[in-house]
Amino acid sequence: MAKILVIDDERSIRNSMKDILTFEKHEVLVAENGMEGLIAVKTEKPDLVFCDIKMPNMEGIEVLERIKEFSRDTPVVMISGHGTIDTAIEAIKKGAYDFIEKPLDLNRILITIKNATDKTQLIQETQTLKNKVSKKYEMIGHSEALEKVKEMIDKVAISDARVLITGPNGCGKELVSRQLHEKSNRRENAFIEVNCAAIPYELIESELFGHEKGSFTSAIKQKKGKFELANGGTIFLDEIGDMSLNAQAKVLRVLQENKISRIGGDGDIQVDVRIIAATNKNLKEEITKGNFREDLYHRLSVIIINVPSLRERKEDIEDLIAYFISEICTEMRISPKTMTPEAIELMKSYEWSGNIRELRNVVERLIILCGPVITAEDLKQYK
Repeated sequence: MAKILVIDDERSIRNSMKDILTFEKHEVLVAENGMEGLIAVKTEKPDLVFCDIKMPNMEGIEVLERIKEFSRDTPVVMISGHGTIDTAIEAIKKGAYDFIEKPLDLNRILITIKNATDKTQLIQETQTLKNKVSKKYEMIGHSEALEKVKEMIDKVAISDARVLITGPNGCGKELVSRQLHEKSNRRENAFIEVNCAAIPYELIESELFGHEKGSFTSAIKQKKGKFELANGGTIFLDEIGDMSLNAQAKVLRVLQENKISRIGGDGDIQVDVRIIAATNKNLKEEITKGNFREDLYHRLSVIIINVPSLRERKEDIEDLIAYFISEICTEMRISPKTMTPEAIELMKSYEWSGNIRELRNVVERLIILCGPVITAEDLKQYK
């Protein structure tokens, strides 16, 4: 049941609502003025607030505004015996969940409580899911090389500057892009990932910019492209070094004009997208070979973040092993396994050409094939 705060200067209203809601098994708090109500919201953290509009010293609209300053997700239902449409509209605009006129109708109150608490639960579940997603893309380790990357992310994330992430396959370039988005002002909006190497040449433009119905044989309906879907958020162009020159030219136009054109479309579509790109190639060499546009390179590389290979941050291997063991055992719903110090030191001695991706695969293999304690002998047998 919900914890509900009733703010009203009329004792009869407070007491009647408390009696009714307590009977319905809710926990009910009362406050006789706005200031007392604000203190109760801060200290008791109710699930829902009913607040009268007409009160001495501090009116309900001001109470609503101040609650929203420090507890944005707390639903506030405004109640009034002198309600007008204008008052209701003002309350809703300032963040009220609902507006109820006096005399209060019991059924209306109970329905409002159910809907408001359902919404609160959904918000909490969404936040929990976001936290899980954020943890999934956490950067594990404390090596000097990794700390430099983290420091760069913290400096760059709050801006809209374009970022080019470089580094070998499997080193964590996607994690860097995710962190840049999660720490930016765009974090509430979309993060759209495009693997430029995985999309066939003939489909890349349709994927990025969309198409209109009938623009080509298989275009049976209109399709929005990745840039349009990322509007207001971030688009991550992974392995951009594998993008065709024709598609590169169109991406360059987006960078220059913040506009896209769907295939077969007549007009331009304005987009507001932060672009983060990544590659495992040396783009300067690709420019010399004629495989990559120099003007696009300079547009993309406002900030360059080089992600070190695992060989360059071997002191992070022990932390990564512990993280992967915990993650994989949780996924498999088995008791966490351990690895002997000798096995960990042996892991540190390997070159890890596949970087973190290879390390995780080896840890998963060892968890599946070995006993509760993973030894150096296990590692020699199954690496």
